[in-house]
Amino acid sequence: MSVTESTAETVVLPVQRTARPGGLEAREVSAWFGDHKVLERVSLTMPAGQVTSLIGPSGCGKSTFLRILNRMHELIPAAALGGEVLLDGEDVYAPDRRLTDARRRIGMVFQKPNPFPAMSIYDNVTAGLRLTGVRASRSERDRLVEECLVKAGLWTEVRDRLRQPGGALSGGQQQRLCIARSLAVRPQVLLMDEPCSALDPTSTRRIEETIRELVAEVTIVIVTHNMQQAARVSDQCAFFLAAQGVPGGIVEHGPTQAMFGSPQDSRTADYVNGRFG
Repeated sequence: MSVTESTAETVVLPVQRTARPGGLEAREVSAWFGDHKVLERVSLTMPAGQVTSLIGPSGCGKSTFLRILNRMHELIPAAALGGEVLLDGEDVYAPDRRLTDARRRIGMVFQKPNPFPAMSIYDNVTAGLRLTGVRASRSERDRLVEECLVKAGLWTEVRDRLRQPGGALSGGQQQRLCIARSLAVRPQVLLMDEPCSALDPTSTRRIEETIRELVAEVTIVIVTHNMQQAARVSDQCAFFLAAQGVPGGIVEHGPTQAMFGSPQDSRTADYVNGRFG
């Protein structure tokens, strides 16, 4: 049974009409995989309504840090963490906080597009409603699908084939479909883990345009190895680095223009200018 069919007649909780960006703050976050410590006391403020890019070479803990922000790290066997993650001042790891609440308020787009391949484009967008317990009327879902696909820059390309499988779309279209699916539950924050690394330049440009258009209503934190992309799309930037036998941490962070134009640490200057990494 499709998402559309299973919720066609019942309205339990109306779809929220407005979204506002949320401010994220990590306080002294450390992370382990078993006995291996991968992050050491990372603190970072990610302002509401801005794009924060996380940069640094592979293996420095950027993606682990990103997964910690919406409680995905805790699902990995033998994973552990310390510190706090606050969304608008509230600890997302507080004992009385439900995991589904964190996932609804802090969405995630992965490196590899992961639409439900056999599910229609329409049902892919509305899947998050079912997963988070929100039921809506057919008319509400119709409006939501169009709205989210427009925001993801995909509506004009798929509006005449909404009942076709999401897995039949191109890679760039699939990634934008995943963005639309994340937006459907009205998150306050959207995390993006190298969302353009597997895409062609045209698709990358469209995703970057979408990021800049979305930031008025959702805070965005993006991991990227593309320095030009970080410079183009982000307002704030944090440079992560790890050494052999030493957990990852933030070397320097601040406004993107300053990080690329006049970094305070020589390691930051070397990295953003391509001298290593």
